[in-house]
Amino acid sequence: MIIDDPTHVTAADLSGRHVRMLSRSGSTWTGHGTLVEVDRDDDGALRVFVTSDGDAPGWIAVGWRHPLDDVRVLGDAWERSYGELAWQPICANRVLPWYWLAHDSGTGRTRGAGVRVGAAAMCSWIVDSAGVTCWLDLRNGGGATRLGGRRLHAATIVEVDSAQPPFTTAGALVRELGGEPRAHAPVVGANNWYYAYGQDFDAQAVLRDADTISNLAGDHPVRPFAVVDAGWSPGGTEPGGPWEGIPGTFDDMPGLAEKIRATGARPGIWFRPLLSRVEVPETRARRRGGWVLDPSLPETPARVEADAWRLRGWGFDLIKHDFSTFDMFDRWGRDMGVEITDPGWSFARRDRTNAEILLDVYRAIRRGAGDAVLIGCNTVGHLAAGLVDVQRVGDDTSGRAWERTRRMGINALAFRLPQHHEFFVVDADCVAVTPATPWHETRALAELIAASGTALFLSLDPRVLDGRVEQALRPILATALDGGAGGGAEPLDWLTNVTPTRWRIGDEHFHVDWFRDRSGMPFADSMYP
Repeated sequence: MIIDDPTHVTAADLSGRHVRMLSRSGSTWTGHGTLVEVDRDDDGALRVFVTSDGDAPGWIAVGWRHPLDDVRVLGDAWERSYGELAWQPICANRVLPWYWLAHDSGTGRTRGAGVRVGAAAMCSWIVDSAGVTCWLDLRNGGGATRLGGRRLHAATIVEVDSAQPPFTTAGALVRELGGEPRAHAPVVGANNWYYAYGQDFDAQAVLRDADTISNLAGDHPVRPFAVVDAGWSPGGTEPGGPWEGIPGTFDDMPGLAEKIRATGARPGIWFRPLLSRVEVPETRARRRGGWVLDPSLPETPARVEADAWRLRGWGFDLIKHDFSTFDMFDRWGRDMGVEITDPGWSFARRDRTNAEILLDVYRAIRRGAGDAVLIGCNTVGHLAAGLVDVQRVGDDTSGRAWERTRRMGINALAFRLPQHHEFFVVDADCVAVTPATPWHETRALAELIAASGTALFLSLDPRVLDGRVEQALRPILATALDGGAGGGAEPLDWLTNVTPTRWRIGDEHFHVDWFRDRSGMPFADSMYP
């Protein structure tokens, strides 16, 4: 057992440069105006509470002296992953958001620990040769949270220790973290972003895509979605509220939803909840394309709830909300380490942590969306679990550069697949079928996602939809609409390959060549959009 009574607890100031050891008395640690308490819940999980009469420290670090030797270590990501997920040797400066796993190839055992979903702190781990440490980020923005004597239940920590294969153990850990996913039919559909990129498309193009995906689905009782992604509202590809259609191209959004439904598809729509095209009282910052809302103010959750309610009222059965992590913290997940945002600023209200503020936003959107299928994109999955139906688990794939799809989509699918149906339905992002995407690899990825039972969205460029492509896509769509091939999917070489080529689907083993006659390229990040 690693996660027993902590051996040490420290507090770090807002700069992270001054770390002070707290004094222990039984199950409490005190010092510098802060009280940290630990206890066990009825399931034996370790709970961490923090109380400060005034400002909370920037971080509380809870540590265990338990050496881990000769292991490979895996962590999660703050929001989407960016092709970086991998089993790696111990690295004392590697930040592991939310949970970690350590596999010992000599003994065959895999150990791990993580915080339960819905924590009140942004939690990450460090695994080093001396043991493990959980860093609890208690900040508000990049400043101090004014707890004012409030006893904050910051996190609940659980662990696993198993001789089962690492993939099985990863699933067991995620299950212990307690996502309580919402149950619904398989999530499959069309999304035009990766051939249109929000440009030169209108309601007729959306209806064409809806008709295409509906015809490819045939008479399957589970109907696919047709998603109207960014570009349907004023502001184009950098839109914000108030949410309304563009005159001349998207004049009648309720009517469009009805027409999509008439094709046999289910209507879906995208929006960016924390950006406004007009300045409003709850504005936090000016940004190109609009004003960022301050989510700490009660007016903001009320506004985003009303926006989601309006979209649902228009008749859209799926709502995708995007950009909330970036709009809150001014950073993408790839730029976050233990500091998820720049220091030196705070939200207007400073009495709640960043994690608590994010949860307020997610809960508001969930209330507004009602019974619609809700997709979180650029959302913190560990907080959104149970509040979204589907989670975009990786950064954007591409309809222009296969290398980006390989790097982002396949890595996200492989390493976050244990979260599927435990936190939410996993969405590794769209499979783009365009003139720029190689058909052999594209088809293999679509088959893999369909067989895995995770969300499958296709970006179908009309220029490449001929009889051959449509004939190949029909059975892929049928498998996806069935909920997968049965027996689940597993990456077999994920311990040594960040974009696995060997997979188990049910009882069958497959090898997928993601490269064919090409090699990996170092330019994928510069190829977007």
